[in-house]
Amino acid sequence: MQPSLKLKDDRTGRYLPVIYPEEIPFWEAAKQRELKLQRCNSCGKAWYPIGPACPFCFSTDFAWSPMSGRGTLHNYVIYHKAWTPWFEKRVPYAVVQVQLEEGPRLTTNLLNCPLDAIRIGMPVEASYEDITDEITLVQFRPAKAGN
Repeated sequence: MQPSLKLKDDRTGRYLPVIYPEEIPFWEAAKQRELKLQRCNSCGKAWYPIGPACPFCFSTDFAWSPMSGRGTLHNYVIYHKAWTPWFEKRVPYAVVQVQLEEGPRLTTNLLNCPLDAIRIGMPVEASYEDITDEITLVQFRPAKAGN
């Protein structure tokens, strides 16, 4: 995978994430349907967003570690406006913030869940959406019973 500043998929018109060099391990893991975040080798805490140093102890000694993919819905907003043409057939839609079991919070989408079923505190699990041949997004869905 290469860094990318391409903003829109030519085929679908969907906006794409900008991929910076320091984020490549995250995106490569997502393509393999695995959620990996940085974990500090000094204090042991995982963090997001991606950065050059641990935001807790400022150590630059870290490794990319697999996360469980499990978490709880921390907060959400429902958008009723299509900010881009790609969203016109998708409104209303939810943008959620998920708190992972390991601590970090990710802002993402909630898939396979009716809007009226969204609840703060509901258990969720990672789900992966291929949006191009190169890019897979980490999304979330309601957790299956027993997970």
